[in-house]
Amino acid sequence: MMRRNFTLPALAALALAGFPAHAGDPAAGKEKSTVCAACHGPDGNSPSPEFPRLGGQYEDYLYQALLDYKTGRRKNPIMAAQVENLSPADLGDLAAYFASQTGLYQKR
Repeated sequence: MMRRNFTLPALAALALAGFPAHAGDPAAGKEKSTVCAACHGPDGNSPSPEFPRLGGQYEDYLYQALLDYKTGRRKNPIMAAQVENLSPADLGDLAAYFASQTGLYQKR
């Protein structure tokens, strides 16, 4: 009996699905984040409990959350409007910037 080994390529494809093809640029993300500061604070640490803290979150998590707002998987009309005209590179840059900031909890 001949066995086919699909597992490794299939797992690799699943691991990469939905994540940025390249790492974002934090410096470019900082420039693009000025509109985000109104709700999330300039460094992603919102002073208001009404808005999530973005600073220090994992880059891949932030990218996926932004992508989900853009595609409608996450439902929030304000965020959908904010990301509507952003490219995947823009989303990656924003994710890289906010991930590079200090968050509520320090990464170890």
